[in-house]
Amino acid sequence: MLRSMYSGISGLRGFQTKLDVIGNNIANVNTVGFKKGRVMFQDILSQNIAGATAPADQGGKGGTNPIQIGLGSQMASIDTVFSAGSPMQTNLPTDLSIEGDGFFMVTPDDGTTFYYTRAGNFTRDSQGYLVNSQGLKLVDSGGGTIQIPQDTYVSYSIGKDGVVTTVDAQGALDTPFTIGVMKFNNPGGLKKIGNSLYENTNNAGPFDGAPDTPITAAQAQVSIISGQLEMSNVDLSEEFTEMIVAQRGFQANSRIITTSDTVLEELVNLKR
Repeated sequence: MLRSMYSGISGLRGFQTKLDVIGNNIANVNTVGFKKGRVMFQDILSQNIAGATAPADQGGKGGTNPIQIGLGSQMASIDTVFSAGSPMQTNLPTDLSIEGDGFFMVTPDDGTTFYYTRAGNFTRDSQGYLVNSQGLKLVDSGGGTIQIPQDTYVSYSIGKDGVVTTVDAQGALDTPFTIGVMKFNNPGGLKKIGNSLYENTNNAGPFDGAPDTPITAAQAQVSIISGQLEMSNVDLSEEFTEMIVAQRGFQANSRIITTSDTVLEELVNLKR
């Protein structure tokens, strides 16, 4: 059987995966805090037809290079690109964005389990907790949750250092909370679990190796901007260009398969 047919099949599979990733990027072009993906390819092991030879001594024959035939391509990785998204001004005090390489920490169970997100569209629930759209609570720098009940505080503000400043009914100022964040050596090692959330993995490399110990914005060397959201980092012009490349690659590999099929048909027809 022709090697070219199997090479074409491997190319079809790869470009189909690339189109899947591009489709997901475009679907999330307006998703708050979304980070686009990209597909990287690598070649498959080559078949050796002849090995390399060394040059002969004393003016003999020169050396020859190896003769190899490639056996197609395969997917090397699907990377998450953590470049910054465009900021969108909302002027809502609970809408937060991180300026720099950091993540908000949220918890579903008051500090036993932690997830990470760049989506800062938080709101206050009926008990005054700052929660995201799934009801997960925003974590402070001490590992607890942030609660700003209306019957205790009449107003509040959030500074660039993540400090929550509150004002009570008597006009007294207080700073009971500092928003906790997490920084990773390798954000691409995080695992997407849906709902704009990430989960720690063995290759993410959290700050000081403690994924359940939040740090302050100052420690992470980031700024927290109130009244602003970080939008998706998907560039539609780039995605449509990559879509054209993937489409043409898919068509070219399809042509390899049909051409190989024609050659096989000719071989079968040699004996009539």
